Amino acid sequence: MSTRVGTTPRTGWAVAVRQALAVLAALLTVAVSAAPARADSIRDKQWYWSPMKVSEAQKITKGAGVVVAVLDTGVDASHPDLRGAVLPGRQIVQNKPAGNDDGVGHGTGMAGIIAGRGHGSGGGILGIAPQAKILPIRPVNDTYFVAQGIRWAVDHGAKVITLAFEIDPSENLQSALKEAAAADVVLVGAAGNEADKGNDAEYPGAYPQVLTVGALDRRNKVAAFSNHGPQVDLAAPGVDITVPAPGDTYAEVEGSSVSAALVAGAAALIRAEHPDLSAAAVVDRLTSTAIDRGDKGRDDYYGAGQLDLMAALTAPQPKATSAGPAATDAPVAAPGPAPADDDENGGIPPALIVTAGVVLLAGATLAVFLLARRRTR
Repeated sequence: MSTRVGTTPRTGWAVAVRQALAVLAALLTVAVSAAPARADSIRDKQWYWSPMKVSEAQKITKGAGVVVAVLDTGVDASHPDLRGAVLPGRQIVQNKPAGNDDGVGHGTGMAGIIAGRGHGSGGGILGIAPQAKILPIRPVNDTYFVAQGIRWAVDHGAKVITLAFEIDPSENLQSALKEAAAADVVLVGAAGNEADKGNDAEYPGAYPQVLTVGALDRRNKVAAFSNHGPQVDLAAPGVDITVPAPGDTYAEVEGSSVSAALVAGAAALIRAEHPDLSAAAVVDRLTSTAIDRGDKGRDDYYGAGQLDLMAALTAPQPKATSAGPAATDAPVAAPGPAPADDDENGGIPPALIVTAGVVLLAGATLAVFLLARRRTR
């Protein structure tokens, strides 16, 4: 099972139920092992710190002052590693603060990779940008909600937005991404984890406004599951990644989602250290300083290459540029139509509320199931 999130067009109650359950199942990360673990042993599992030189980067900056929006399944802000790192965020369907709800765990894991603060004396997960703030926004099971969430994030100060999921394309979604890019926001997405099932370009990562990240294994090779194609811009570690999980636990996961979260953390560090850089210039630093892997120059597996955190953070100030995902409007594939029940006033269609309710109910059921499994191990 991969970290991929998928949705299908709404055509009735039966489809709505299947869609909600599919989204819930697809959000589960690979190789989850969420049994409680000693917090002081977790930091030792962050194997990517040494090759990425994260400790050196954090001597320069830890991301203070940067807000990273995580559009996902929610974030458990009560986890010891995330206390003080999470802003109220938004639950788009009910138009209220997001709270600490994350019945799946995917969003909590992404938040930890980006801005985990650890706890105690060297315990728990420390994120790439541990002084950045996380702005959780949910749900992500419909293009209408996602587009509204992107707009809400921009309006509430996000300088980086993480889009580590898969969803159908729509004109409304692409418009929201264009608006965010024009508002000087770095958009980071996942390449997807379906290389062994057809390797289709996944949205929103396939949109040109999004810096799309593929997953690498410990040998700096593209992971077998990681999608490839012209939409891939960069690659970063994406296997054997330990993350915080709801209920004060941890999980070991893999997927291009975690790779995207690492790059989002890197973008937060750059924005903190170089606040005058535009979003396009931040993307240019990330791609132009990447370590060339695979075929010489850009290729469809590594994109520009492997993330080089220190090089991106310390490279000489670039000249003004419009290069990067935000510079072109040509999508990889033609987007589908906007949801038929969107309206001009931003109202929430009743059918979407039904779908969201099913997701929440299924999430609660899954959480109980996972808790029961942990107790029987």
